[in-house]
Amino acid sequence: MKAESESVTHTLIHDWLRPDWPAPAHVHALCTTRNGGVSAPPFDSLNLGHHVGDDPAAVRANWAVLQAALDAAAGRPVHLAWLHQVHGTVVQPLDCASVPGRDADACTTTLPGVACTVMAADCLPVLLTNRAGTRVAAAHAGWRGLAAGVLEAALQSFWQETPAGQAPEAINTVASQRGQEILAWLGPCIGPQAFEVGDEVRAAFCAQDPQAARHFQPQGRAGKWLADLAGLARQRLRAQGVTALYGNDGSTPWCTVANASRFFSHRRDSARLGGSGRMAACIWLGG
Repeated sequence: MKAESESVTHTLIHDWLRPDWPAPAHVHALCTTRNGGVSAPPFDSLNLGHHVGDDPAAVRANWAVLQAALDAAAGRPVHLAWLHQVHGTVVQPLDCASVPGRDADACTTTLPGVACTVMAADCLPVLLTNRAGTRVAAAHAGWRGLAAGVLEAALQSFWQETPAGQAPEAINTVASQRGQEILAWLGPCIGPQAFEVGDEVRAAFCAQDPQAARHFQPQGRAGKWLADLAGLARQRLRAQGVTALYGNDGSTPWCTVANASRFFSHRRDSARLGGSGRMAACIWLGG
């Protein structure tokens, strides 16, 4: 199995995505598409966004579809709590009593039957587990959260204690070794041929790592660039020692904008159709 070369054809139900990665058998994960629900256009059909203007009854019905799929995959009830995503770096620990709607852009748990869930419609969902399968996490990475360090914050949940009294070089070595224990799956997002950004976005990434410049291509207009969001995320993960990267490789089949029949896209649909739905990426431990 080759990291970073996964096809987008691995499905659970409907045309939903299931990560093709060497996670432990008791680690379960999926990513919905726009298909399989009851919402009317422009939210057709499996919109999971509560805040986008869709009929609340349809959104509840769509969440029931997702809930049933998780329960069936797990063979037991799964606790599902969505986040109020604010493009920040807060990581919310989840347990069986966690309520939905807390402000956070990542979540994590060590408990079986609790689904870490993030939503997106152009932003990048990232699912994480360790090779031992003792913890899982999910992160919502738009450009603001990615630049601010949401992936690094999610990774910190896997190694929460910094070694005391060690030199920075030793700490970096430990971080790299810990990174080797992490598997990351990148879901669909706006692709590098569709994500036009301004100078400020490029500057935010290049100020932290000059190598980020290679993920920005001139657009042909002053101050405008095409950004590779998934490429920037892979770079940030590698910097933390995570090399087992799967899923979105920046190719067209992963682009939310380019695949209107499969993926929601806020940038593609909001101005043209008046709104766009949201997809969900979930990861949980069996038990």
